Amino acid sequence: MASTIAEELAEKQREISVAEFFERNRHILGFDTLSRALVTSVKEAVDNSLDACEEASILPDINIGIDRISKNEYRITAEDNGPGIVKEQIPKVFGQLLYGSRFHTVRQSRGQQGIGISGVVMYSQLTTGRPARILSKIGPDRPAHLYDLIIDTKKNRPEILREEIVSWDKGTGTRLEVVAMGKYVREKRQSVLEYLRSTAMINPHAQIEFREPDGTVITFKRASDRVPQLPIEIKPHPEGCELGTVMKMAKDTESYRLSSFLVGEFSRIGNRTAREICSKALLDEDLRPQDLSRGQAKRLLQAFGGVKIMAPPMDCLSPMGEVLIKRGVKKEIAADMVATSTRPPSVYSGNPFQVEAGVAYGGELPKEQTAKLIRFANRVPLLYQQGDCVITKAVESIDWRRYGLEQRGGEGLPVGPVVFLAHVASTNVPYTSESKEAIADVPEIRNEVELALRECGRRMQAHIKKSERLQKLKEKEEIIRKILPLIAEKTSKVLDKPIPDISPIIAKIMDSVLIDGKSDYADGFYRVKIGVTNYTLHSKTFGLYLRFPSTALIEDASPQLDESKAGLIAWKLRLGPNDSIAISLRMGNLELGDYDMVECYVDKIDPEKVMGAEIWNGEFT
Repeated sequence: MASTIAEELAEKQREISVAEFFERNRHILGFDTLSRALVTSVKEAVDNSLDACEEASILPDINIGIDRISKNEYRITAEDNGPGIVKEQIPKVFGQLLYGSRFHTVRQSRGQQGIGISGVVMYSQLTTGRPARILSKIGPDRPAHLYDLIIDTKKNRPEILREEIVSWDKGTGTRLEVVAMGKYVREKRQSVLEYLRSTAMINPHAQIEFREPDGTVITFKRASDRVPQLPIEIKPHPEGCELGTVMKMAKDTESYRLSSFLVGEFSRIGNRTAREICSKALLDEDLRPQDLSRGQAKRLLQAFGGVKIMAPPMDCLSPMGEVLIKRGVKKEIAADMVATSTRPPSVYSGNPFQVEAGVAYGGELPKEQTAKLIRFANRVPLLYQQGDCVITKAVESIDWRRYGLEQRGGEGLPVGPVVFLAHVASTNVPYTSESKEAIADVPEIRNEVELALRECGRRMQAHIKKSERLQKLKEKEEIIRKILPLIAEKTSKVLDKPIPDISPIIAKIMDSVLIDGKSDYADGFYRVKIGVTNYTLHSKTFGLYLRFPSTALIEDASPQLDESKAGLIAWKLRLGPNDSIAISLRMGNLELGDYDMVECYVDKIDPEKVMGAEIWNGEFT
């Protein structure tokens, strides 16, 4: 009997491995063009090195080398001083897609899919037919293991071509060498050099040495000797859980009671909350989780939304912090002013996240070009798909004309000497694709990015206004102090009378309170000096606020502080006409570059009478 069409089609069906899928769809992983393939290869290697070093509390020393073999063929070498990889794991880490240690963990991490570095190995063998070479050592007194391997894409398994024990004069570390098709470009935002520069900016604790194909060596020195605090793994949060996930967790749990399952498998559920959830879902607390039906699981999911459950703990995140962001930015960008902001942690669909932002203004930045935007997710630069990213949409939606920048129509990236930076840290960054180059437009994330950037924008605006007003005031004062004494002297000679006191006249003409703050760094301390002069005809009583990094330690304040809290201190001042006061203090626990802009604010005084400080609109609590 002749076979049917359905039977003939059935014979053609076969299972494909994940390696085969990505082999034919390499663009999904970021290998769609030759130049991007080179960037992606370096990026995945550096991400692995940084993660490994941080998990072992090691200050990263990473060496990247690119050598041109032929027109579009390059040898990429990446070496680190991390903890190394045990012998049995080396082939799987580099030769098996979707093999990794962080996929099931709920905490901030650069890579979680287990595709990155094995994807590089696959792309290398696909384009050049050459194996990857891996050398790794886990201790000074342990041997180094060398592997040459490729990926069997049909089985998604490593195929070892060579395995040796060799001598390596390194204590611990891993070295990867692959040969792949690519195109090296230098003067471009989407380049290996730009990626490494951005990586050094958001990871100031890392030192990265880069050797270009022409032999040029560029070193991005570390700006901090502190390894970031390692995020703590947490359990899934009930908010945002889906029906299938809850049912699978119930089947896999070792708990024998539903209430124990809720307490043991979910974050922020205690015994009292578990009882309330069971009651609202009309479920017995002693029900075996493995016996949970689809309908019961659905009621349980609905009960999650009807019970007040605390937000997930935030120690699963490891944000940079304002000081380190500023330190990293100043290391790589020559700007007059850098303002940074770290938002309080927030949650979307049960996933904790935190947004940090920075704005660099002035200095050597080009004045007539479109502002540069630098995006990060979990300390990884995002170089591609800028237009699809929620960070870009947040920046473009802000009317930057309000903050002193040129922006046609009040939307889009403004024009001026400015660089915007935004970092999203999360246990689950909602990327738009597997290449992890753009963050999806999640309303909660977009709102936090806008708030962080607006705060930086206000401080940039204050800097611009202060600079302009101070310059005008100093020019005015200089002219007045030169001309009036000459007029008074000549007038007194003509009238044959003593030279009068012209201070009240100067005060009347100036008619403002001048606040001028400066700082300098020496011997591990910032010395801050603030001069306050009342150039008016009346006494002035007002509050003076000084903003500073919350990690700084304040010492030797003169006059004594009237109020203080983390990141803010205040004095209550009273000055008569032409009176002056010199305020001074020292700030410890900071490094050079952490505090280069003295930010002063005042209250209980007419803002039109103040030069050099902005009006304080907050509350001192």
